[in-house]
Amino acid sequence: HKEHIIYAIDLNETGINDLLVDYGVVGRVGDIRDYETCNDVLSDFRPDVIYHAAAYKMVNQMETVPLEAIKTNVIGTYNLLHCAKRYEVPTFKYISTDKVVNSHSVMGQTKKLAETMVVNQGYTAVRFGNVLGSRGSVIPIWQRQIDQDKPMTVTDDRMERYLMTIEEAVSLVINADGPGVWILDMKKKINVLELAKQIAQGHPIKMIVQRIGETLDEHLMTAEEEATAVKNGPYYVIPNKIS
Repeated sequence: HKEHIIYAIDLNETGINDLLVDYGVVGRVGDIRDYETCNDVLSDFRPDVIYHAAAYKMVNQMETVPLEAIKTNVIGTYNLLHCAKRYEVPTFKYISTDKVVNSHSVMGQTKKLAETMVVNQGYTAVRFGNVLGSRGSVIPIWQRQIDQDKPMTVTDDRMERYLMTIEEAVSLVINADGPGVWILDMKKKINVLELAKQIAQGHPIKMIVQRIGETLDEHLMTAEEEATAVKNGPYYVIPNKIS
């Protein structure tokens, strides 16, 4: 029986330290944008599975610094993929986003390019909707606004999003087993204003201006992808086009 060891690499030194203290997870501080860092980690650790979650994901922030999005989301992914192939890592799971679909944002475009590279190398991409309670998601933002006695902000009363729980997101990553893009069937989209009203419980809500790169509506797949997607239990799988 082979012992399972989790090894983490992250720019967040306190996060790495917390993983060690709280869960005994070993790791090191490092940047996937540096090829030698990726090579050093994989040549030494030789993992069976890579979970690639490193990315810039704030749409409005990446519109102002597109080169940073390219360096992390594209070049960083390329570095990891190259090293994964070099050291014959059998399983590589990439955390993608529904913002890659019909995207007009820098963040969405860079994540789409990374997703394509991963799938074309025969690996797995998991395409998420918005994960409730995750860092950068709207729930923690609203909670901070409530705690600070500020109005909860909503971009537009027409805005709709696919929402998934952290448990659903983790399950998707674990159960995605094979090449292609894996997507959880999240049924129907949620109106963001209606969600805000449920959470507000009478707390004031303020409508704000739509930010650059932000869309009112999002989709899980393009029309072409819907035509080729295969249903696999609670998931859709978009197969790799390259044999």
